[in-house]
Amino acid sequence: MIIREQNEHFTCIAQVDHAFLSGEMLKHLNTVYFEHAPYKDSVIYAAYQHDCGWDAFDRQPFWNDQKDLPYSFIDFPPIPKTVLYTHGIQQVQKKDSYAALLCSEHYKRFLVNSSLPEAKTFVQQEAERQEWLISQMEHFNQDRFEMDYTLLQFSDNLSLFVCMNEPGAADKDLHPFFKEGLSVSNTATALPSDYSISWTDTKTVTMDPFPFSSDFSITLTYKNISKKSIQQQGIIDVYEHAPVLSQTIWIKSRNE
Repeated sequence: MIIREQNEHFTCIAQVDHAFLSGEMLKHLNTVYFEHAPYKDSVIYAAYQHDCGWDAFDRQPFWNDQKDLPYSFIDFPPIPKTVLYTHGIQQVQKKDSYAALLCSEHYKRFLVNSSLPEAKTFVQQEAERQEWLISQMEHFNQDRFEMDYTLLQFSDNLSLFVCMNEPGAADKDLHPFFKEGLSVSNTATALPSDYSISWTDTKTVTMDPFPFSSDFSITLTYKNISKKSIQQQGIIDVYEHAPVLSQTIWIKSRNE
């Protein structure tokens, strides 16, 4: 879950809703960045589904008693993460092997430097899964895969910018992840690596360079849960009964 804290409530964005935005963003990417990609549909599917393993955890959120707020994807304990990561990859693999390969790599990179035995086991498990998946593919190409992974990383980061920052936030108030703009580790594709990105108002994000075919809108869904109600009823009950809210946000070129 993605959490933004206000004075009286928490804004909660489920990981599957964040991932949905990732998929929508890749759908609008300029086709020149897919010229290398025989697995284009699988890359977009991976973006839509890359956080599906979080779904059950986010429908009944966990309370972080140390910080006195709901756990977010950032501080959620790493051992349970290996469980939900594994489940999510397995769910994607049932539908699309190449998308599962991308999701596996996505999560493996998160834990590759962890010293926890469970994390080490997960990393080894995913290395073996990837080896098997690749062995089943007739036309796998490592260079193309790195390009496709860059596209997934880009869409994930851009969606996180939208979800983690308050709509209309001034540049000085952006989440620390984005103080220097938006970047992806990219040595494999023509997609730009670094972007200047800002909220220009509460409904518009502008960026430069602009890698999309045209301006487009996305719809962010979320819930606001009252701090007072959490104290009275508990977080799960409050979250389950909170209404689903939505906001339309435009992604535009800064140079218009």
